[in-house]
Amino acid sequence: MARSTSSRDLSLKSLELFQICAVNGSLQAAARESGLTVSTVSHHLRGLEEQLGVELFNHARRPMVLTPKGQAFLRNIDDALRAIRKARAEASAGSVAEASYLRIGSIEDFESDIVPGLAVSLSSTMPACDFMYYTGSSHDLIEMLRNRQLDLGITTAPDEPLSDLQDRPLLRDPFVVVLPRLTPQSLSDVVEGRTKLPFLRFSGNLMIARQIESQLRRIGVTSPHRFECSNNQTLMAMVAAGAGWTITTPLLFSRAKGFHPQLQMHRFPGKAFARTLALVTTPDCSRSVIELVDRKVRSLIRQYAIAPLHDSDPWLQDSFRLLD
Repeated sequence: MARSTSSRDLSLKSLELFQICAVNGSLQAAARESGLTVSTVSHHLRGLEEQLGVELFNHARRPMVLTPKGQAFLRNIDDALRAIRKARAEASAGSVAEASYLRIGSIEDFESDIVPGLAVSLSSTMPACDFMYYTGSSHDLIEMLRNRQLDLGITTAPDEPLSDLQDRPLLRDPFVVVLPRLTPQSLSDVVEGRTKLPFLRFSGNLMIARQIESQLRRIGVTSPHRFECSNNQTLMAMVAAGAGWTITTPLLFSRAKGFHPQLQMHRFPGKAFARTLALVTTPDCSRSVIELVDRKVRSLIRQYAIAPLHDSDPWLQDSFRLLD
């Protein structure tokens, strides 16, 4: 490719689109994330290559693959773009009302009350801001944050280090056992597999399932199971129907209000264990926005989850709580 004689400066938008395409290998992914058309994204990338005088992508390959020069270029601009985003965020740190775009992700656990409440609050507090809300698994949200496809996420804190991401613990959500209300078997007999009542488990690809299975292995408990599901509401419906028992958390249990008359929730027998829910952000997310979201989410968790369950199940007061 002949080197361009253009004196134009490199476009920040072109650099950001190049980074997205390099990570995802797709013009369509960059178009979805940026809100531009595929042809506009392609125009930006072609213009960037012409300005640099090199081919950054092997355009004959699908998905898109970086050339060796494209790989070197990506390594050099990653840190630069991160620094630019951080500087831009810090420059507007004291001006929430002037924020123009915010991408928020959340696990499904908060979808019924807390995320809608957050959306309403933010839309009035940040009138000039365009929002994008995404619901997904903890694993997906963390990957999106690492790839700078989200600005902040409400997710289960993973066991491994978050490297360049930042997290603020929000909630200690202990694991509890949920049985059919009319089951004649004792809690210990059910959990330790001495009954025919099967264990209904979360799908093994979910972070919550891995945490539960790890704890069961540690205490030497094995229980037959014939059903697994990624949806907590479905698990609660199955338990309410007497089809088995499950391990979940108070936050998830609180979302299954329609099934509560047919369910009984118990402390996990033996050594207690819990998951931590956290607000995870990219390092370039505005501090003022983080503080705003943190305060509002805590208020909503207290209103919709903690207060009602502390009233109905006082034994949860020492374990199901907000974290400082």
